[in-house]
Amino acid sequence: MSFTLALAILFSFLIPLLIMLIKKDAHKRLPPGPTKLPIIGNLHQLSQPIHHTLRRLSNKHGPLMFLQLGSVPTLVVSSAAMAKEVLKTHDLTFASRPALYATKKLGYNGSSISLSPYGEYWREVRKIAFVEFLSAKRVECFECIRKEEVVNIIRIVADSTVKSTPNNLTELMFMLVNNIVVRVLFGKKGNHSEEKGSVGEFSEILNEMEELAGVGNIADSFPWMGWYNKFNGFDNRLETNFRALDSFYDMVIQEHRLQYGGSEHEDLVDVLLRIQNDPNQEIRLTNDNIKGVLTDMFIAGTDTSSTTLVWIMAELVKNPTAMRKAQEEVRRVVKEKGLLQVKEGHLSELVYLKVVIKEVLRLHPPAPLLIPRETTESCSIAGYEIRAKTTVFINATSIALDPEYWENPEEFRPERFLNTDIDFRGQHFELLPFGAGRRGCPGINFATVIIELALANLLHGFDWNLPDGARAEDIDMEESCGIAVHKKTPLYLVASAPSIAILSDCI
Repeated sequence: MSFTLALAILFSFLIPLLIMLIKKDAHKRLPPGPTKLPIIGNLHQLSQPIHHTLRRLSNKHGPLMFLQLGSVPTLVVSSAAMAKEVLKTHDLTFASRPALYATKKLGYNGSSISLSPYGEYWREVRKIAFVEFLSAKRVECFECIRKEEVVNIIRIVADSTVKSTPNNLTELMFMLVNNIVVRVLFGKKGNHSEEKGSVGEFSEILNEMEELAGVGNIADSFPWMGWYNKFNGFDNRLETNFRALDSFYDMVIQEHRLQYGGSEHEDLVDVLLRIQNDPNQEIRLTNDNIKGVLTDMFIAGTDTSSTTLVWIMAELVKNPTAMRKAQEEVRRVVKEKGLLQVKEGHLSELVYLKVVIKEVLRLHPPAPLLIPRETTESCSIAGYEIRAKTTVFINATSIALDPEYWENPEEFRPERFLNTDIDFRGQHFELLPFGAGRRGCPGINFATVIIELALANLLHGFDWNLPDGARAEDIDMEESCGIAVHKKTPLYLVASAPSIAILSDCI
């Protein structure tokens, strides 16, 4: 048989097969999206910041947009109506997570709560974390820690008023939240230990980890190209960081085992070790499971709250009328003069302060694309076919800036929340800084009280201005790129006391 005849016979079988496959998929309409290139798909159309790029593309192609990112089918959701479909109507189908190259290793192969695939393990560890650590009742138990760490920050700010030096609010807010989180997790104080293996060293390890997890990785778009990371230096950085992280956890776990039962107050390591030794637990926690949960709690607990506090202070300085209203409210509710007079019992009365926080979370959600999800099976939304193993991004920024739901959405206007019950706890899909549904952030109670207490005391005790006569309109509001979206340049503000306030008031 000639070669030409063989090819003719082959094509006679292939062409009908291809036609049949095309017809089979014809009724499975994918959501609209930009034209893609061979092999790379739509990767060439992405630029930083990714959430703004996706917003521009969605404005053109619709609130349910399909992208092909290398070999990874991707769905981008950019409206409250479509978010409700994904996060409520089809929540179970969209409840899993994609396995990403860096976070798979740093999260101990899916042991963290936020990144583990949907299943029995995730359900159990999330329940443990919520009951033992993140419930409203447990969060109340950390009040003393929050107060002590806010005292430390207020002392630093008060000292700056004497010396007339600017405060690096970016650094101070990170220090505040970091110290609270490490004390709750490990029972250690964040800035009081210089020995090898201190939590200060741990913070450096976590900073490197966030950078590794936040940068784009070719293996996330082309999984078979993971080998390339051995040649570009990424694997070496990843392994070095992981070994340092793992060694720190080994030390902490060993310390807690040696003093097991000897501590009056349980930190999270104590809780997880107690559960690990409980024969009645439905799942047996390994040391790697414990390490994954600790990593999750540290990153989520520190980054979102500290970043939000910085954005709040930046927006208030840019909007002096809102700053004045917030200060007048907190000083009216808390009539005592001096520093650190705002207690947690006052927070429920601070209505305007709460709407300021809501407005900042609308304009500056800490994780604008939330954490990516992955479909567990095929489903249909708005007449479009969403296939199994599709990566899903919920663009919280697009939703929060949608003029269909928000009047003058680009403006900072806290008053928009005064006559509405819209909240950020996952019941209102036009405001999703913490997500919603099964995979919504379980740490809202933990984060909110830190933000409210710190902000109220900063506004009650001090007036705030830009250094060196800078103008409010000169504040650089550019965003950084990473897991959480920080203000790219540090925020420096000068504090002054509105009335006589002495350091002894902090005691």
